Amino acid sequence: MPTISVDKADLFERLGKHYTTEEFDRLCFEYGLELDEDTTEEVAEATKKGLPAERPQLKIEVPANRYDLLCVEGISRALGVFLGKAEAPQYKFVYPPGGEDSLVTVHVHPETQRVRPLFACAVLRNLKFTPRSYASFIDLQDKLHQNIGRRRWLVSIGTHDLDTIESPFRYEARDPESIKFVPLTKKEAYTAKELMSIYEGDKHLAKYLSIIRGAPVYPVIYDKQDRVLSFPPIINSEHSKISLNTRNVFIDVTATDDTKLQIVVNMVATMFSEYCEEPFTIEPCKIVFPDGSTRISPDIAPRTITTRASYVNSCTSLSLSSTSIAQLITRMSLTANVPPTPDEISVTIPCTRPDIFHEVDIVEDAAIAYGFNNLPDIFPQTSTVAQPLAISRLVDVVRKEWAMAGWVEGLPLILCSHEENFAFMNRPDSGHLAVKIANPKTLEFQVVRTSLLPGLLKTIRENRSHPLPIRLFELSDVVFKDLTKERQARNERHAAAIWCSKTAGFEVVHGLLDRAMKMLEVPRIGKAEQEKEQGYYIVEGNDPAYFPGRAATIYYRPPLPAVTSTLDKVKEAFTSHASRDIAIGTLGVLHPTVLVNFEITYPCSALEFNVEVFLKKRV
Repeated sequence: MPTISVDKADLFERLGKHYTTEEFDRLCFEYGLELDEDTTEEVAEATKKGLPAERPQLKIEVPANRYDLLCVEGISRALGVFLGKAEAPQYKFVYPPGGEDSLVTVHVHPETQRVRPLFACAVLRNLKFTPRSYASFIDLQDKLHQNIGRRRWLVSIGTHDLDTIESPFRYEARDPESIKFVPLTKKEAYTAKELMSIYEGDKHLAKYLSIIRGAPVYPVIYDKQDRVLSFPPIINSEHSKISLNTRNVFIDVTATDDTKLQIVVNMVATMFSEYCEEPFTIEPCKIVFPDGSTRISPDIAPRTITTRASYVNSCTSLSLSSTSIAQLITRMSLTANVPPTPDEISVTIPCTRPDIFHEVDIVEDAAIAYGFNNLPDIFPQTSTVAQPLAISRLVDVVRKEWAMAGWVEGLPLILCSHEENFAFMNRPDSGHLAVKIANPKTLEFQVVRTSLLPGLLKTIRENRSHPLPIRLFELSDVVFKDLTKERQARNERHAAAIWCSKTAGFEVVHGLLDRAMKMLEVPRIGKAEQEKEQGYYIVEGNDPAYFPGRAATIYYRPPLPAVTSTLDKVKEAFTSHASRDIAIGTLGVLHPTVLVNFEITYPCSALEFNVEVFLKKRV
């Protein structure tokens, strides 16, 4: 959940009351927010010491899907309506004197489909910025970039002084060498290709370069005079930068996801439309697409959902009338009307509330307005007894035994880097094994692990100061691609353990395997023992993660299906045991290069096998 900082005095001035920290904390809780910190005391302490200090801030944690609460304008607006001190604003379009024909127009060129295909925009006229509102304007853009925009991968925003540029604008995609302009805070003009090199050392912008670096063309926005407005999603032009003196703002939004595109352009436009000469008014723009079709942007039309008083009451255990529920819903910045049908309530949802999808979201808002602490305490109508899954019961048998043997359970993350999962373990990536994250937040979270060993090795690396031996195990899921499944992947429950000491201790993990199998009632057999119906055995293996000659593959021979006829007996007699033996895991002494990759200076032996195969019983 994102945390935002708002100016304490500014917020209380907007709410028309000065709250104590406890009072404001209670108000936040009632609305579903959380006050993380009030910096008043820190500021007072710094001032007393003669140190420079900013104005007291309130750090508020907001729900991740409430993008309208990412700035002081949105929070004060929502809390003001909730407290009954204001009415929910009605956002509306205001067209220029020439009507629709004189709207700011943007032509989208077909080449943009190759890199960043979606575009939206809006205009705010006759703004009056103050230093604090200007800072809030910039901060909201950054919050949206990091949150819904996924660090500009999905959405990026540009804002421009409309008085310095001329419509119509063009959203194009060109060769990097042919794009040249003076970027923000610079005095010289550079090509887009040069900027990609210049910003590699920039702490703020370097993390965005990879978004378009591999693209054949780069996106760019021009005005009528061929002046560059923006090089999305990297940086805007120095020519069109906004300032405290800017009166008319042009907002451009480029994206790869249309839903998020519309949410972002609506948020920026509506949140700061209160500073327009006529508050809460937005001037729309016309977008012309390559096929000749047009769209008016942004789309601020409200949506309507019909809810039922009986449904709200059944979910909250209340007995309120439709009128009372409508009044509660209105406190949440929605508009509710009770039509002639007694049980129904027509709810109008503004464009600032994209978090509302279903009737149950209306119920949640009504419950917040009523007060969660005021809801009646009742016993549920039904009672159920939870039971663990069969695989969880089975795994608990191994977990308990290994823990009693003195081993410590680790809980690494299920995501890891591609390098840790493959290269660090000396294992090749066939491209058909691991589930990869399309837009990883960091290099540490690129793939879903296919082995438990990398996580355990990282845990040992971070605990190298502990006395030897380090005995670590984990029983958890790994994930593999599986095109036969509807979700294109499958989970497998694995058991893994690592022994780290001054000697490798192959016999230690071998003994740990034998103990686990004994507890699972799986007998040990020889590979050639054809008379044995079920069991496990090990043979020399060649997994590159282990030292050559000190590695083994674990095989499991499952029981045959139950015999139901004479014909089945004949088939069983001719069934080769080897044909149904399956490799379920590996064990051995880890290769020295693996240990070097994970910065471990002591030898280690490891064990990993699939536990789920033991769930299959004779049928």
